Amino acid sequence: MRTVDTDAETTPYLVDLSPQEIRRRLPEALAIYVEAMGYPRGTEYHRAPMWSEHVSRPGWRGVAAVLPTSDAPMVAIAYGYRGARHQWWHQQVRDGLRRSGCSAEHVDEVLSDYFELTELHVKPDAQGHGLGSALTRRLLHGRDERTVLLSTPEVADEGNRAWRLYRRLGFEDVLRNFTFSGDRRPFAVLGHALPFDVPTDI
Repeated sequence: MRTVDTDAETTPYLVDLSPQEIRRRLPEALAIYVEAMGYPRGTEYHRAPMWSEHVSRPGWRGVAAVLPTSDAPMVAIAYGYRGARHQWWHQQVRDGLRRSGCSAEHVDEVLSDYFELTELHVKPDAQGHGLGSALTRRLLHGRDERTVLLSTPEVADEGNRAWRLYRRLGFEDVLRNFTFSGDRRPFAVLGHALPFDVPTDI
């Protein structure tokens, strides 16, 4: 993993999160999410119940980057879980694929066995040093699903850090310019085969 700082006292390291740990540190994790996404303060209160529910889903896994100090503050967070037909995201993407003209057989193939990379966020002052790539690798290591899927907001010319990260890691288009129910922004759904065999120098 490339580091945030050459000073060992400020270099983040990765830790796996248990469901109990993420619940305990949920306000801290959500603060990173709000800051990284540029959402207004208070958004975290609306997201907290959803994140808490996600932790109980089959196959949930979480990873954080923390600083090596006594209180080990988080600077990045990622989590996901096994996708399933009854989940809202699955249903939305299934509907989007069908409306885009995909056959039922293709839709079933895409959504048959996947890990949903639900959240991946790095504090703005810790971005650009390889944490997103390291978190993705750690989160996906050893997963036994066939693919990993994620959604990310569309931006002009794919011109932000998230898009550059996903393209470097080899994520490919599954569905573009899709609008989820309740959100006016267009999103892309991207996918990658598992196991996640990507060179570590990317």
